[in-house]
This record gives sequence, structure tokens and C-alpha cells, in this order.
Amino acid sequence: MTTTAQVNAVLRTPPATPAAAAAYFSASLAFHADVSDVASALAADGDPGFVVLDSRSTASWDQGHVPGAVHLPTALIAEQAEQLLDKSVPVVTYCWGPGCNGATRAALALAQLGYQVKEMLGGFEYWVREGFPYETWEGPAKKDADPLTAPVDSEDCGC
Repeated sequence: MTTTAQVNAVLRTPPATPAAAAAYFSASLAFHADVSDVASALAADGDPGFVVLDSRSTASWDQGHVPGAVHLPTALIAEQAEQLLDKSVPVVTYCWGPGCNGATRAALALAQLGYQVKEMLGGFEYWVREGFPYETWEGPAKKDADPLTAPVDSEDCGC
């Protein structure tokens, strides 16, 4: 009697080869930036080498945004990007959070215009949840880090 081992849902589709996985994850890093990496680069002395773009509405921008970000709603990118952005400087887009693809749409619109672009994973939601300072129409603001999204006793998550 022959028994066939059952394969669990994780391994039902075999993992990619190491070479394919390396290519995929390398490409992912070319398209995405982590909230804490963006915050760290912006906090360091000197030019971070990129500009941050908030692609949300004016009402959303007023509610809160990354300090120093450029405000350019996705619908206005084709019309206004060249007045606000330098094509030689990479752009990091963000929108509300992981449940929103507005930053992806903004990144696509910018790439189609010839900009180098990355999307900030987690968006404004994770910027605030990780305890980074932000600005509102009333002025600067900051909340304590959410222990489910960021280390509370360290500046670095070790990733």
C-alpha cells in the first residue's frame, strides 16, 4: 500500500528557484520604499536624493502629511508635475495606506511622464502609526508608535 503525503497550502505551489526569487525581490525593492527608510533618509543631514509626493486630495493633505512632501493629487499630475518636480530627482509617492492604490496610480502617471519613481509602502497611515512626525493644517503633530507596526524602544526595527 502506497501512501501519498499531503502537501500543505504553503507548499502546494513550490517556492521559486533562488535565482527567480532574487530577481523578484530585487525588482520589488526597485519599486518600493519602506516608511521607516523614507523617514530615516529625510531625517539625516543633507539632501536625501529624492522628493516625497503626497497624491491625495487637499482635504486629506490638510488632515495630515509627511513634512516636506510635495502635494500633487494624482488627477493633476499630467498637468502640474513639470512645474513642481525635477525629472532628475527620484520621486517617492504615497497615499492613505495599504488599502489604497492611489500612490500606485500616482507612480504610474509619473513614470509615464518620464520620472524615476518608487511607492512608499504603508502610506500616510503607517507613517503616523510608526510614530513619525507629520503636519496638519493646524501645524506639526506626532503620535506614539503603534507597537504592532514599529518598535517602541528602538529607532530601528532591524529589518
